[in-house]
Amino acid sequence: MEEIAFTMKLRPGVEAEYKRRHDEIWPELSAALTEAGIRDYSIYLDRSSGTLFAVQKRIDGHRADDLPALPVMQRWWAYMADLMDTNPDNSPVVQPLERVFHSN
Repeated sequence: MEEIAFTMKLRPGVEAEYKRRHDEIWPELSAALTEAGIRDYSIYLDRSSGTLFAVQKRIDGHRADDLPALPVMQRWWAYMADLMDTNPDNSPVVQPLERVFHSN
């Protein structure tokens, strides 16, 4: 199992709406994440900075790199674009994080 972490950035004042949209995540998007091999996905919010911290656990042989090409992913990005910093294709601006410590 692979684990990755990254940050994203919310625009000020949209925290409740971001949470509401994720509380109502589309079933077809959840299915696409599972089909791509993502088995655990959590997003945390630092309210003081608007920074989102995300952690994904992916099975060996995952196809997460294929997700951006899926129409459901592109629709989700467009739906979320008014809430966060995005790239020209509406994908969130992501900053990968390096693991510097882990303990079981």
